[in-house]
Amino acid sequence: MSFNLRAWSAGRLDTVELALSRWVVAEAPAGLGDAMRYAVLDGGKRLRPLLVMAAGEAVGGNPEAVLRAACAVELIHAYSLVHDDMPCMDNDILRRGKPTVHVKFGQAQALLAGDALQALAFELLAPEDDSVPGAIQATLCRLLARAAGHEGMAGGQAIDLASIGRALDENELRHMHRLKTGALLQGSVVMGAACGAASGAARHGLSDYGAAVGLAFQVVDDILDVTADSATLGKTAGKDAAQDKPTYVSLMGLERSRAYAQELLAQARSALAASGLEETLALQALAGMVVNRDN
Repeated sequence: MSFNLRAWSAGRLDTVELALSRWVVAEAPAGLGDAMRYAVLDGGKRLRPLLVMAAGEAVGGNPEAVLRAACAVELIHAYSLVHDDMPCMDNDILRRGKPTVHVKFGQAQALLAGDALQALAFELLAPEDDSVPGAIQATLCRLLARAAGHEGMAGGQAIDLASIGRALDENELRHMHRLKTGALLQGSVVMGAACGAASGAARHGLSDYGAAVGLAFQVVDDILDVTADSATLGKTAGKDAAQDKPTYVSLMGLERSRAYAQELLAQARSALAASGLEETLALQALAGMVVNRDN
């Protein structure tokens, strides 16, 4: 069955953008709001919010919980990029086709903007009214904290920084990327599922799908780092090789990396089939987009 991902995404992306613009306020003190909004608004693929929304729709999730979870994961992603680009980490000057936050606003303001975005993400998951049941709030906070913390994104970044100039084997590289990149992508899917009622098989299938998509995203990122230019990527091309970072391309070579991305796509589709869910066309299409993208 054909599925128009562009049409499906359009309205949902508009909803996410409006919500982010409303919740990331410009009135934060001393120009902090400007740095926060610069880091979040008007840029990026919004893949993580789309994964939340697709999974939430697949399980008939609470619409308010789905929207808040979608925005929360994007805030965590945005904060991680702000910090990742700083001189103490990757020292990058270009992100989403524009100067990085520390270049635009200075290092101290960039650090604070990232901190504030992380805090706001969890505030969104716990609204003061009764629009999201308390049990769902608690589950979403736990899932996002785990995906972003030492068991996920932050832990993977620590491994990445410690691995510069080292030759990792495939298992070590996979472990690093499952944490650094994959955990938040997988977490997005699992958080969407947590917004509704899902069987054990459905939750397991969606989790496996998210793990495959999360790893595939990083494999393709490694490929694009050596095959695309900075204008296409919206960030500095060739950065990994210049910093002597271990990547799938440096370990496997370009063609084997491309084949591995396709293997992960097949794993993602198989996981969806095993979930028993009927409304998975958006998730299938998003997995295809991740693997076949050019930026």
